[in-house]
Amino acid sequence: MQGIADLPARDRAYHDLRYRILTGRLAPGTTLLETELAALLSLSRTPVREATIRLAEEGLIAIRPRHGITVRSLTLNDVRDILDVLSALEIRAVELVARRGLARADHDRLLHLMDRMERATEAGDIAQWSEMDDDFHSTVAGLCGNDRLLSTLDEYWSQQYRPRMMIVPLRPKPTQSNIEHRRIVEALAAGDVEAARLAQQQHRARADRQQLDLLRDRLADGADRA
Repeated sequence: MQGIADLPARDRAYHDLRYRILTGRLAPGTTLLETELAALLSLSRTPVREATIRLAEEGLIAIRPRHGITVRSLTLNDVRDILDVLSALEIRAVELVARRGLARADHDRLLHLMDRMERATEAGDIAQWSEMDDDFHSTVAGLCGNDRLLSTLDEYWSQQYRPRMMIVPLRPKPTQSNIEHRRIVEALAAGDVEAARLAQQQHRARADRQQLDLLRDRLADGADRA
């Protein structure tokens, strides 16, 4: 959210609303009229309308004429479909990074980040680890050199962020993820495209399976409480 005050009104509206949705400040199922959104953001209706169209295209909200917008809920099948696309994009990004080569400064940055993640794991700070895990994957993908891929990847990352945050309290220590991260970076540093692809594919397959299992448990627990 830093620096959005300098953006055009439509971009401020988009980033503000997106932030509120992803962080749960606007919970799934929340319905607001365009006038209510404009008042909430202290903006006129035109930039708010433009922002909601963009958010609807990303699958974060549904727009109903004359009824405003509703923050979309995601089913387990929705999340599975999102992860299928997200993982395929990340695997392709890793292949491109390996083919381009990993600069020494980028390699050092990833090593430093992995060290911090391992310290967070030992301390049992899964919330902090999860934030750094996002940093790790976005840093790697950001080196792929394909802006279109990154734009699409960002869209699907947004869609899976809320269910991902739901399972943070349920996660076991991510020791295996740390091992897999180092395997990915080793392959990138060596410029081994096939090893990097395989390492990322195995990592995503296991991590996605775990995320879906934990989310299923979380949703079942919520249904039982209801």
